[in-house]
Amino acid sequence: MSVPTAALDSSVCAPLPVLGQDVTVPLVTGGEVTYAALDYAASAPALQRVWDDVAAYAPYYGSVHRGAGYLSQLSTDLFENSRRTVAEFLGCRAEDQVVFTRSTTDSLNLLAAAIPADCQVFVYETEHHASLLPWRDAQVTYLNAPRTPGQAVETLERALADRDPYGPALVCVTGASNVTGELWPVKELAAAAHAHGARIVLDAAQLAPHHPVDIAELDVDWVAFSGHKLYAPFGSGVLAGRADWLQAAEPYLAGGGASRKVARRADGGVDVDWHTTAARHEAGSPNVIGVYSIASACKALTEAGFDNLVAREQELVSRVREGLAEVPEVQVLSLFGDDAPRVGVISFVVRGWNSSHFAAALSAEYGIGVRDGLFCAHPLVRTLLGSDPQDPGECGAPEAEPGERSLNAIRVSFGAGTPDEHIDRFLRAVSELVREGARWNYRTEDGRCVPDRGEAARV
Repeated sequence: MSVPTAALDSSVCAPLPVLGQDVTVPLVTGGEVTYAALDYAASAPALQRVWDDVAAYAPYYGSVHRGAGYLSQLSTDLFENSRRTVAEFLGCRAEDQVVFTRSTTDSLNLLAAAIPADCQVFVYETEHHASLLPWRDAQVTYLNAPRTPGQAVETLERALADRDPYGPALVCVTGASNVTGELWPVKELAAAAHAHGARIVLDAAQLAPHHPVDIAELDVDWVAFSGHKLYAPFGSGVLAGRADWLQAAEPYLAGGGASRKVARRADGGVDVDWHTTAARHEAGSPNVIGVYSIASACKALTEAGFDNLVAREQELVSRVREGLAEVPEVQVLSLFGDDAPRVGVISFVVRGWNSSHFAAALSAEYGIGVRDGLFCAHPLVRTLLGSDPQDPGECGAPEAEPGERSLNAIRVSFGAGTPDEHIDRFLRAVSELVREGARWNYRTEDGRCVPDRGEAARV
C-alpha cells in the first residue's frame, strides 16, 4: 500500500521552499512588507514538501494499530515506515528503539521517568530548560558553564570520576546551543561518559535541523528532538536510542497501545502485560500526521543534501556575524569564542536598548520576527550577560520600559528556508535602529513591548 507523495524539487536546494514566504504583515509606519521569519530556533516554518506530503496523506487518515480496514492498515504502515525513516535519518543501531513523543521536552521527561532509581544525572547549567529540569526525582549534579569545548570535557570527566556511590549515571548535553548556536563536543563528551561508566543523551533540538546527527558515529545512547524545529510543526517529537532502560521502566503513560494483554485477577485486581517495543511508551492514539511529517522532513533534508544546506547556512552565519560586528553597540553572546563552530542561532544585546524594545521595533517597523528574552535557558543567558544567576527575569520581556536595561537578549535564527533578503533586511534594520533610533513610540503592555497608539517618535 502507498500514499501519494509530493516530489522534492531537486533544482531548489537553497533556500528550501517553506510555507509563509509570501505572507505580508502591516508596518506601524504604514504599508505592508513580506514577513521575515528569523525565529527558526523557536519553531521553524513547515517545509513545502512536508505540507504537500501531509495534504496528500490526509484523505487516507485512519486509526493506527487499531483497525482491520484499508485506511487503518495503510496508516499503520505509514506510521511504522516513518519510524524506520527516522531511524535511518539518525543512524540508529540495530538494537535501538525510536519512540514517538510530543516534543524534545516530552522525550527527555520520558527518559527521566525511565532511568534507574539510583541513577545520578549530570547536566550543564547551559542547557535549555527541557534538558535542565526533567530530572526532579534523580540525584542531579549541575555543572558550571564551560568556556571552551575542552573545558566542557574536563569538567564532565572530573564530575564523573568524583561521583559517590559509583552506580548508574546519565549525562545530558545539547548538540547546539539554543542561545549561542555553538556546537558542543558531543563525541568527546560521549567518550568521557562511557569511559566512566555513564550513559549520555543528546538534546538535538537545535542540531538536527542544521547538521546530520548519527547516533552510532557520535556514540551517544539517546537522541531527542522536536518536529516543530525540523520544519514539521505538527506536534510530534522523537526519543531514539538504547532500549534496555525503556523496556525496564513502567510505561510513560498507562493505557491502550502500551499494553499487550489485560486480565482481571481472582482478587478483583488487574494484571497487565506491557509491550517491550517502542509501543510501551506510546499509549493512546498516535499522532500519525505529526509522525509522518517528521519522516517527510527527514527525507527532504537528506535528499537536499546536508553538505549543501550546511554550506549555505554557514554563509548566512558569516554574513550576520560580520554585519553585527560593524555596529559597535552590538555585543554577540558566546561561550566558546568567535572561532567556535555554530549553527544559524545568534543572540546579542544592544548597548542603550532594552532588548524587548529592540525586538518590537524590528517587528513593527521592518516586519522582522526575532525572539527576545532568556530563551528558556535562564542560567546560561544570565551567565553570558554577566549578571547574577539569581537575578530576576522571565522568558519574554521583563517589566522594563523602552530604553531601560533589561536582563535578557535578542535572538536571530535561520535555516534551510531563509531567503537572502531576510538577512539583508535584518542587518539593515539593526544598523538603522542603532544609528537613528526607532521611528515609533513604544510602551510595555502585559509584559510585552508594543507600539504606542500615539504619534511616531520621528518622521
